[in-house]
Amino acid sequence: MNENTDPRSLVEMQERACHTHGPRPLFGTKVGPEYQWTTYGEFAEKVDAFRAALALLGVGRDAKVAVISDNRVEWAIGAYATYGLGAQYVPMYEAQSPKDWEYILRDSGACVLLVGNQKLHQLTVHLGQEIPTLRHQICFEAPPDCVESFHRHLDLGRRSPVPSVRPEPDDTAGLIYTSGTTGEPKGVMLSHRGILANVLSVNQLFPITPDFRSLSFLPWAHAFGQVAELHTFVWFGASMALVRDVGTLMDEFQVVRPNVFVSVPRIFIRIHDGLQARVAQENKLKQWIFREGMALARARRWMREDHRPSQLLEILYRVFDRIVCRTVRAKLGGRLEFAISGGAALADEIAAFISDLGITVYQGYGLTETSPVVSANHPGAMKLGTSGQPLPGVAIHILDEAGRELPPEVEGEVVVTGPVLMQGYYKRPEETAQVIFDLGGERALRTGDTGVLDRDGYLRVTGRIKEQYKLENGKFVAPSPLEEQLQLSPLVDQVMLYGANKPYNVALVIPAFEALARWAEGQGLAARTPQQLIDEPRVHARIGEELTAYSGTFKAYERPKRWVLLRDAMTTENGQLTPTLKPKRRVVVARYEREIAALYS
Repeated sequence: MNENTDPRSLVEMQERACHTHGPRPLFGTKVGPEYQWTTYGEFAEKVDAFRAALALLGVGRDAKVAVISDNRVEWAIGAYATYGLGAQYVPMYEAQSPKDWEYILRDSGACVLLVGNQKLHQLTVHLGQEIPTLRHQICFEAPPDCVESFHRHLDLGRRSPVPSVRPEPDDTAGLIYTSGTTGEPKGVMLSHRGILANVLSVNQLFPITPDFRSLSFLPWAHAFGQVAELHTFVWFGASMALVRDVGTLMDEFQVVRPNVFVSVPRIFIRIHDGLQARVAQENKLKQWIFREGMALARARRWMREDHRPSQLLEILYRVFDRIVCRTVRAKLGGRLEFAISGGAALADEIAAFISDLGITVYQGYGLTETSPVVSANHPGAMKLGTSGQPLPGVAIHILDEAGRELPPEVEGEVVVTGPVLMQGYYKRPEETAQVIFDLGGERALRTGDTGVLDRDGYLRVTGRIKEQYKLENGKFVAPSPLEEQLQLSPLVDQVMLYGANKPYNVALVIPAFEALARWAEGQGLAARTPQQLIDEPRVHARIGEELTAYSGTFKAYERPKRWVLLRDAMTTENGQLTPTLKPKRRVVVARYEREIAALYS
């Protein structure tokens, strides 16, 4: 095992990491009020045992092992055991519908299904009779005496050990199925080379050491959580505390005290909104201190960005930091050195707000088809409002509709070249050919996103081509970044814009009902319940004021002219959000067809 060269596969990566960091903690699982830790050495022993167990079930090269489970130690054991047989891992979300599970199992041809608990086993056990390729099911929480027990299979594997195979860099490591916002999910084939290109790039750009600990909640069934956190932190020798319930996330900061936090924008928005709500409940003096202190922090940041640091501002900021910022950081454990945001665009205001509190947020950009990270801000190369510069070995091109490269500061489609590209969509050569093409002798991927490269090579993503729609006047609207901006309002929880082939944009708004109830109480309104608040005309008008205020930077045709307040949130459970928390626009429009029609009547 040559420790001086880069690993050629995830198998080699995991074995080297476990050999180097054997006694160090890897995964923390909450048991009661504390976390119990699995070490790298313990993890390696279970990977070896389960690899042998899968081999006994007939799993070999290019076989598919599927899993339906939230993040847990057994999920990672299953992944690395699968890689160690030259087989491919196919993750799914517990929050997905049984219809999606069945489709993915059939499409992938999985021969083994791992499930997180007995409830999932009961929901999927019948599929063994209905899907010809699916021969075995294993349940992580089944008692040891059950045929489907994970623990039983570990014991069987320990008695019949098998060596790991060494996949080639271009072998497929797994299939990650897209969320299916525009049709049936597609299996994205990711290679060992592509995933490792991401892992090793992070190793070059971020100062993470084995002493770092993350608070891990992003689903490993998604490329961002799986690669940017699971695989990357294993390679670093760092540790991950696994959060079972995202609802307790803020409490877990105090217990885990992470050094680094990898997240999606929604959590940063929650931190921003929660702090703003607490400040609003303080007395006038404390509100003034916070408001003036944040203005001071902004001025300090601007001066630093212009390379004109001010000694006076630095002194004043240290006072504000001691009075306010340290208290906020203490709520996040007190050790957080930086945070990484991905999965969607983070609003500039949110990134700036959190950075001004002394926690730098590094935003990146990528998609499942790029294993997944394409670009990232990082220490020494940070520009707020962008998704950073390309990773080492990756190039970003901005092309027009004719495929011609555009100069800096001109918007076009984001096209990517480099080792991170997917191998293709599983069993879909025609759809693969629509996005993979030759660009100057290199294999290139059309991302479907629009963006701009500035003169320093920083990427700013401006929208999603498939989400864009045209208003009646011929103007195009890219809704996602506009929705992110509107959701900055403390009175708005979720919003979706609509206006395809219509004279103007409208907004479907799910209010932040707790904050709205506090406002209503201050106004002397009797409305308290969500339905009462929705039915109150002054509440409807107040939300309109918020939409106007937070759309101040929009073009005139982008601003919603009318809006409707909705009681029920968009969730994965009601099928209106993908597992990665993006709105399924067609589903939402179909659900509220009458309400939308009324906005245009």
